[in-house]
Amino acid sequence: MEKTLHKDLYFEPDWFKKECENIFHKEWFCCGREEDIPDIGNYKVINIGEESIFLLRSNDQKIRAFFNFCKHRGCQLLEAGTEGRLKRNIICPYHSWTYNFDGSIAKTPHLDVDLDNKKFHLNQVKLDTWGGFIFLNLGGEGHLDKQIGNIKEQFKRYPLDELLSSSKYNYSVQSNWKVIIENYNECYHCAGIHPELCQVVPAFKENGGSSLNWETGIPQREGTNTFTFTGTTNRPPFPGLNDDEKEKHFGQAIYPNLLISLSMDHVAAFIVSPEGPDRTSIDCRILFHPESTSMKDFDPSDAAEFWHMINKQDWNICEKVQKGMNSSAFEYGFYGEMEDENLDIRKYISEKLDITFD
Repeated sequence: MEKTLHKDLYFEPDWFKKECENIFHKEWFCCGREEDIPDIGNYKVINIGEESIFLLRSNDQKIRAFFNFCKHRGCQLLEAGTEGRLKRNIICPYHSWTYNFDGSIAKTPHLDVDLDNKKFHLNQVKLDTWGGFIFLNLGGEGHLDKQIGNIKEQFKRYPLDELLSSSKYNYSVQSNWKVIIENYNECYHCAGIHPELCQVVPAFKENGGSSLNWETGIPQREGTNTFTFTGTTNRPPFPGLNDDEKEKHFGQAIYPNLLISLSMDHVAAFIVSPEGPDRTSIDCRILFHPESTSMKDFDPSDAAEFWHMINKQDWNICEKVQKGMNSSAFEYGFYGEMEDENLDIRKYISEKLDITFD
């Protein structure tokens, strides 16, 4: 069996700092949905490691992202972790330097500043979207399409950009972000951790989850076609799906931090945000089509509550993994053959941090 990543990569602040610098500050990462910032002036502040960024819908209806500091003396412009709506400008709370929604400087009280000089404009972060999800690239290099690869083609029939977050859950998990990705990447744990899920999808517990083909989809129990307690719903399938997509379940991890699980009538999306070596926040969205949300008897709870149960089971076991790995006797673990997908995270980390493992 192959070794896992070394214990240090799940605990040591220096390794976490390297991950932030070489992954979350250089790669495209997901930070939300376009629907989060619906109108001109709406903003949302996010943190990645020690970096604070805010998203803002500008007067031209574009969503832009900026590093969260004033160009005068570096004061933070918007409070960390907040969201809301600005009326006309971005105003620094320190000396009232004022910026337009496109990041250009508009006013510098009592100072003669060349407002056309871009060195006084806010530092903009490269932003792109796919499927209604917002991605940022702090390093400003590369194209999102290249990083997503063939995932765009794989899920082209799902109307991801039209979907609405009808249910949201925010979780704080006391584990390293890679533990959460590794857990998502395998179903070896499903029989023991998710008995209710395995009632709907028996394939998840067969042969330790070693025969799952995510490219062609995972078959569900006969008579079921979605992720709810009964495996059924009154919601219709997304328009345009093929026969397999109407009956099977699909999922994908889009590195470094977006996990998506697709049923015929809804999508569960997980935006994983590392807060420290042993702390991770997870923004979970249960997304539905507008045709479903407009139904008179629309009720997202059948899917949302099912996912909330599954999530709590996963986060609980991830926290136990983090606690167990903290033992002085633990150095590294092992991947079984049904956990081969987890080798991807090891290879991914090795490449991005330029390290090798025995």
